[in-house]
Amino acid sequence: MSENVIKIKSFSFALKIVELYKFLSNDKKEFVLSKQLLRIGTAIGALVREAEQAESKLDFIHKLAIAQKEANESDYWLELLFQSGYLDEIQFQSVKSEIVEINKISASIIISTKQRIGKL
Repeated sequence: MSENVIKIKSFSFALKIVELYKFLSNDKKEFVLSKQLLRIGTAIGALVREAEQAESKLDFIHKLAIAQKEANESDYWLELLFQSGYLDEIQFQSVKSEIVEINKISASIIISTKQRIGKL
């Protein structure tokens, strides 16, 4: 059985988001933006796990597409935290590169699944 890359990467990303949330709330005393990022950044992996148990290929695509939307929203909150000075360049780039990769992987999975079922 091959490893599930999107499952591994989304869980790893969620762990980094939890650590980033701790840093932002404890060290930077930032609670509103960081809470949004925590909520949305950890939802990606949960939706990927949900997609594993999809009732059909269309349901799988739908759940993974929602995960991709959450990844895009995470990217927004990360950019906002960076542009507002809560994250430095190194902190921002370390998580930014992961969310870009998650978006690319999820897009590829969605496209290939649509092609397999003839919906593209």
